[in-house]
Amino acid sequence: MSVPYETAAYEPPESPESPEEHLARLLGRALNSFELPDETIRLLDCALAHDSSLHSAHYSAGLHRATYRHTWLLADGSAVTLWELVHNTAPGHDPQHEVYVDDEELRAATSRLPLPPDTPEFELPPMAELTRVPEPRHEYVPDDSADHARRLLRRAENPDPPEDELAALLVRTAFAHEITQAFGRPGRNGRPGPYFSLYEHAFLLTDGREISLWEVEHTATPSGRHMCEVYATEDAARDAMERRAASLG
Repeated sequence: MSVPYETAAYEPPESPESPEEHLARLLGRALNSFELPDETIRLLDCALAHDSSLHSAHYSAGLHRATYRHTWLLADGSAVTLWELVHNTAPGHDPQHEVYVDDEELRAATSRLPLPPDTPEFELPPMAELTRVPEPRHEYVPDDSADHARRLLRRAENPDPPEDELAALLVRTAFAHEITQAFGRPGRNGRPGPYFSLYEHAFLLTDGREISLWEVEHTATPSGRHMCEVYATEDAARDAMERRAASLG
């Protein structure tokens, strides 16, 4: 059966990593990092932000395999993804890390392991799937949430913020909220170049509905000043980040 793979190597660092630091840590632990194209490494050396997520995990008879997706946002608005394979199927069962430039190479690598083929997301046995109780996506905290929505929308500088009807609904009925970082990292003092961060502001309404606003913070402005943009969907926010990054090229 498959279960989420847990390893201390993926504990969040005490302080946010820059895209360069994250790349260096990934390449430093990968046994085959020397096989990556030089062009790919040069592109990633100039990345503005990065994001990592668990793609799949499998555990069986003491053997485990996990795959991770590492994505970097580039200055031209495009993105580059590297795929990391972690497994303990080598002699001695010590964890092995490998990195690949596309999912086809990843699938070829996982097919060589003495485990079932890789599949996205977690695999659960039928009984666990039937009895599993879904966990809430957010942990809401009642804390002047309507005022938080009002202040968030007030500082949005983009010309296409959420519609007035949605804003009015949040200001009128939001009573709890949670803020989570979805992409990037805060800028560091003294670090040259622009930075991007994406935050989800999730609101719980009095009628039980959940509504999220997506905030993009960045310094991709002519003067390098900090700017805040707010969007009604994650796709719109990520598109805005790509446009801002491309405008720097």
